[in-house]
Amino acid sequence: MTRIALLGIPHDENSSFMKGASEAPPHIRRELFSDCYSSWSETGIDVCDPGRLIDRGDIQFDGSSDPWDVIEQQVGDAMESGDPLICLGGDHAITHPIMRAVRRRHSHLTILHIDAHADIYHAYQGNPRSHASPFARIMEERLADRLIQVGLRTINDHHREQFKRFGVEIVEAGHCRENVRLDLKTPVYISIDIDALDPAHAPGVSHREPGGLTTRQVIDWIQAIDQPIVAADIVEYNPR
Repeated sequence: MTRIALLGIPHDENSSFMKGASEAPPHIRRELFSDCYSSWSETGIDVCDPGRLIDRGDIQFDGSSDPWDVIEQQVGDAMESGDPLICLGGDHAITHPIMRAVRRRHSHLTILHIDAHADIYHAYQGNPRSHASPFARIMEERLADRLIQVGLRTINDHHREQFKRFGVEIVEAGHCRENVRLDLKTPVYISIDIDALDPAHAPGVSHREPGGLTTRQVIDWIQAIDQPIVAADIVEYNPR
């Protein structure tokens, strides 16, 4: 049986508009384990089969240490077992320290980033750790060999400059058709911002952007991956 580890990262201090994403992990767990849903996926896997999900709880931040150091350390500890890890955010800023830990275990790595926003500002509102900037830090530190961003629909001139600087591959939301396929050569890290989905499917986010993906499209993108998925994050759900 393939096991999957879960780790909550309740941190949203770098959100630019509205806090609240730090409250998401227990809400996600409540739905994941709710009896109102079948735990069987359409691929024939019972995701809640005893022993399949290893819940490592939530990271605790005591205020005395740099949160980035705490996240990197605890993500690294959670990956020691070799099980794929899903981190439950939290705002998108947390992907940067997560990737520091993931990269240590994987010398070849592609990030599939599914989002309405590129999150690649050099420093948004003067904050280099902003939830709108993690992929600039990730690519500066060469924490991935390749970055593919899917579902974007808010691209500006600065983003285009950053795409060129870092060699980012993009598939805008308007081009997310069924015949789009990824030519993947390495293990994959998936980063999903819930606002990649159209607000009709996921209104519980701080930055709602019209014209987004359907749940079906996101599932299809994930199921089309033909390389090992070593870790992932799900971020920016805001229960408020």
